[in-house]
Amino acid sequence: MPQQRRKVAFSGKKKKDQMLQKRNTKGPPKYLRSTQESYEDSDVPETTRKLMEQPFARGGNRNKNVNRYNLQFYQEGKKELEQMKQEGFKPFEVLSPAQREVDDRYFAGCDFPVRPPWTLTESKEQLDRTENRYFKEYVDELQKKQRAGDSKELSLFELNLETWRQLWRVLEFSDILLIIVDVRYATLMFPPSLYDYIINTLKKHAIVVFNKVDLVEPHVVVAWRQYFRDRYPQLPVVLFASFLPRSRKGSQRGPQAHRRSMEGVYNIYKECQRYVQGEVDLTAWEQKIREDMRSDQLDILDDISTAVEGELKISSSIDTTPHEHVKYHSGVLTIGCIGFPNVGKSSLINALKGRKVVSVSRTPGHTKHFQTIFLTPLVRLCDCPGLVFPSSTPKSLQVLLGSFPISQLAVPYRSLKFLGEHLNLPQLLRLHLPEDYDEWSAVAISDAWAYKRGFLTAKAARPDRYRAANHILRMCLAGQQLLVLQFYPPEFEERREHWLRHTDVAEVKKYQQVELEEPESETNGDTSSVCSDTADSEDEDEDSSNDETNADEDECAIEEDAPRSRNVFALLEDD
Repeated sequence: MPQQRRKVAFSGKKKKDQMLQKRNTKGPPKYLRSTQESYEDSDVPETTRKLMEQPFARGGNRNKNVNRYNLQFYQEGKKELEQMKQEGFKPFEVLSPAQREVDDRYFAGCDFPVRPPWTLTESKEQLDRTENRYFKEYVDELQKKQRAGDSKELSLFELNLETWRQLWRVLEFSDILLIIVDVRYATLMFPPSLYDYIINTLKKHAIVVFNKVDLVEPHVVVAWRQYFRDRYPQLPVVLFASFLPRSRKGSQRGPQAHRRSMEGVYNIYKECQRYVQGEVDLTAWEQKIREDMRSDQLDILDDISTAVEGELKISSSIDTTPHEHVKYHSGVLTIGCIGFPNVGKSSLINALKGRKVVSVSRTPGHTKHFQTIFLTPLVRLCDCPGLVFPSSTPKSLQVLLGSFPISQLAVPYRSLKFLGEHLNLPQLLRLHLPEDYDEWSAVAISDAWAYKRGFLTAKAARPDRYRAANHILRMCLAGQQLLVLQFYPPEFEERREHWLRHTDVAEVKKYQQVELEEPESETNGDTSSVCSDTADSEDEDEDSSNDETNADEDECAIEEDAPRSRNVFALLEDD
């Protein structure tokens, strides 16, 4: 018998060198380099990385393009990361509400990549080369302006060409565009260049949907709606509330919350009907909405479907080639949903449909593909992945907007400092300044929250700062524990009394009715902190295993002082 070959030890150092060699030979994405230049000669100074990459399956081509549509941004350098760590120890001061007034200045001088000119005679390969060349030149031009000092510091924006192709397809495919924005950051999520392209270039209709209005004060919603009406006269505004937290008893959406969502759906229907003007029969859609209003929950309509209704088309090799638009093609109205990540596009589509047809998660980039859903045989929805448009928005603020996954943050202190400057975190969370600090800083808040929640490291039992900081950022993104970071339109503080007495405030208050009133016995205690974590609650997610707001959904009262059950000597004191 032939002797077996002796196994040769393969050390971890050799494995690390092998992985480093593969990474160096791979180089940057193809659209960031031309065929004539190598990786060393590239003009791109920053490195890019895809977020939340999945491992490739061995054998077969089933998961060949598993990371094709992942979010892709520039990666911070070691020097910038070290600077962010040092900023976490610097004290900060709470700013006034007037300093939260924002307009569209962050989008000044910024456009977005559009599909280059094309003809029907071009092949798919020619279109691919043209689009790759155009996108590379677009990114290079932005970088040249930034290096020359002609523009402000460029924010994080989507660098994955495949995701932009999804947007181009939806813009070409749709008759009416729904631009969904989070009303807490209305102007920060509404690029004027997108509005101008839809109205003036494509000559199509658009509707802006203010989502998550239940998290913002009524007079602020009224002020934002009036600002958009004055700034964009051709753009109707519709209110919607799809961001509804669970009650403390763990119950799901109640009848009142269901009626609130359906009221927003009906307002969208009325705006679409005004645009269509009888060219498409929308009677079946109106009848469907009235049936949904009579139901108690959205889920009970699972069995009400037709041969076409409820069809969901998702494909990993979806066709994103140019499409020549035909208005109301085959008598079907096509409605496209576009916007930034984590603004609630999928939740809006589920409400329009009347039942869950699209997976929902608060993780940016959860929706990967261009999807089509038929509401009725004559009304079709198109769901587009969320895109981060180029702007000069601070990177620390983009994390709080939900544009960048909190779980992928290397250093969370800069975003936590920005949050602490606009919200009184020690008062809202009822924190006590740790003994090692003289003033509040991002690190001090992280340590105080870690002590209060019991976030300690395994070996040394030190406060887990990163976990505590990420937990606070997730709660702000979810709007929990009164951590609602909301911005105001220009001159809001000067006219605050006017907005408080505005006639539309009563209408918004009626729409924002609280779902469930808790008895006083259940609300006693400190409600500014959430119940303690367990290993399961950190990874719990209603619809996705990678929920961006893994902060506990079920809020429970915690006494300001530590519970007696945590003190191992409490029984001895009683004796």
